[in-house]
Amino acid sequence: MTQRVGIFGYPLGHSMSPALQQAALDEYALDALYEAWPTPPDRLAEAVAGLREPGCYGANVTVPHKEAVMGMLDRLDQQAEAIGAVNTIVTESDGKLAGYNTDIYGFLASLSSEAGFDPAGKRVVMLGAGGAAKAAAFALVEGNVASLDIANRTVARAEALIAELRSNGAETSAFAIDSTGLADRCANADLIVNCTSIGMRGSPSPDASPLLDGAIQPGCLVYDIVYNPEVTPLLAQAEEAGARTLGGLPMLVYQGAAAFEKWTGMSAPVEVMMAAARRAMEEQTR
Repeated sequence: MTQRVGIFGYPLGHSMSPALQQAALDEYALDALYEAWPTPPDRLAEAVAGLREPGCYGANVTVPHKEAVMGMLDRLDQQAEAIGAVNTIVTESDGKLAGYNTDIYGFLASLSSEAGFDPAGKRVVMLGAGGAAKAAAFALVEGNVASLDIANRTVARAEALIAELRSNGAETSAFAIDSTGLADRCANADLIVNCTSIGMRGSPSPDASPLLDGAIQPGCLVYDIVYNPEVTPLLAQAEEAGARTLGGLPMLVYQGAAAFEKWTGMSAPVEVMMAAARRAMEEQTR
């Protein structure tokens, strides 16, 4: 029986997940098909229930379902429960559904493997406080950063995110993304992480950077979790300033690799998945 697995989201657009996950399944010659499953909110419960049927590995979950899906599952991994979001569902042998969040792993693995960066003891400025920022913030605190400053258009949302973090001794603060003090904070940062959609292809501001010229200092690592385009306006700005850069594609691949391992029990072929993701990106930009 061909195993089913896919991704729930709405709209899904040009998700990279089918390309990178199918490449991993094919690498092991598994009889399995990974599909895009566009799922409106009013059809989510029905779609999730379908994962209980025989011949299903589970699913990935993306916006806007990462929180809503939690109440439809039988158990939650500790990290998923702490973050309040699920991005991976595993259909267990008894038909029960387990929810995980692999974004923390994807974030930290990409920092370590692609940039050689250890967040322990580092000063971090994070731009944005939405869903994407939540896993990144938890990952950074788990990685024992010295300080985490969160800048967001709405300060109250950044404050709410900080309130959810187990600080582990890290100094945390929230401020407006248009604050005059943002440049000063960035000047002292070891790592700047963009978790906004600014600079993303198809967003309202695809040609913009969330930072003013002069805010990025040489020696800083600038990590933009936006993966399309691969070089965003922020990353181009960072390169010009002499900073190190990391795009969002590795995070997508590493979180997907963790999901693959949970579904199959096999070691994820990360290089194969990375190559497939890059090919899919190139096809989209033609």
